[in-house]
Amino acid sequence: MRQIIKIAWRNVWRNKLRSFIVIASMILGLWSGLFSASMMSALNNQRINSAIKSQLSHLQIHHPSFQDNYDIKYQINSLNEVLEALDENKKVASYSSRIVLSGMASTARGATGVKLIGADHINEKNITDIHSHIVKGTYFSGSTSRQAVIGQELAEKLKLDIKKSIYLTFVNENGLQERLKLKVVGIFKSGNSMFDGSHMFAKKDYLDKIFGKKDIIHEVALVSNDINQVKELKDELLVAFPDNEIELWSEISPELGYANEMLSFFLYIFMTIILIALSFGIINTMLMAVLERKRELGVLMSVGLNKSKIFLMIAFETLFISIVSVPLGVLISYITISYFGDVGIDLSIVEEGLEQFGMGARLYTELYLDYYINITLLTFLLTFISSLFPARRALKLEPAVAVRSI
Repeated sequence: MRQIIKIAWRNVWRNKLRSFIVIASMILGLWSGLFSASMMSALNNQRINSAIKSQLSHLQIHHPSFQDNYDIKYQINSLNEVLEALDENKKVASYSSRIVLSGMASTARGATGVKLIGADHINEKNITDIHSHIVKGTYFSGSTSRQAVIGQELAEKLKLDIKKSIYLTFVNENGLQERLKLKVVGIFKSGNSMFDGSHMFAKKDYLDKIFGKKDIIHEVALVSNDINQVKELKDELLVAFPDNEIELWSEISPELGYANEMLSFFLYIFMTIILIALSFGIINTMLMAVLERKRELGVLMSVGLNKSKIFLMIAFETLFISIVSVPLGVLISYITISYFGDVGIDLSIVEEGLEQFGMGARLYTELYLDYYINITLLTFLLTFISSLFPARRALKLEPAVAVRSI
């Protein structure tokens, strides 16, 4: 066996130029595939993180009927018990109790449907990152209660600026229309133009005065200490409060959850296609090597080298190409992905399009360790399969005919 391995290694380098071309193609193929996969993974994660930080949070609690039509009479059941449980649960990092109104925002320049979120603006900073995306004005300031922070897209729709008034018309608990007047103190840009065009924030204290109550809560949004514990946290809360609706971020926005679940599968399909394309190059190269050495292989068979050893020799030659190219391809990919994971890739040229999907203009590449490992194993597997074709061709040679070939 040792002699077969030694012969196979020497055969790889008999034609150095051809071997270097195959190795270089595999390195470039792996690098391009892994780097592209890291960009797709980063785009998906950035979209999810942006949605979680700006609107979804890790978990939300509602009355079971509230999200059907955002009727304000459907408030969270057993509110005090829910809040006490969240205070005591070590999996909960922070939460925010909210009043949510769905209505029509209007000015003299136009009107559009919006969702108004009324919350403690100090505590809300632990749930959303809206305060860090203020592009004009401030994130609530002073003692004035009728303050509103709106999205940039909404401001452009209604031709609004800071210190201007905005009116919100909604249906109250009695089924009657009610109108609020708020003063714009800040404009935010979250990176998701759809969210920015349909959401505005107000102080919960002011809405409490409007309703004449302090215990009106339609939504509790919370973040966990560890996103991997969110499913377990949801199950615990469901057992304790079965009369409320408790949803994960992936359930609130199923398209994001589905995209996240499908991404890993898609990336493996993507890399498999690239590796199959590279395999055809390997098969072609090894077939050429076998045909060039017909006489040599015929002589080896004539002197007693059995078919299993011929098969192993061709298989080892193919695997040696992978053994050289795969570590280099993965290493170069890792260095490149790590570099752009730190400095980022400027995508400002397509910033407007990315905002439609809730993505920023700077992309930080990332790829999980298990993906590197699995792709490495997949490459070796496909390379071994590729070796079967030239090895089979070599086994079909007739020694008496092969030794007479030129």
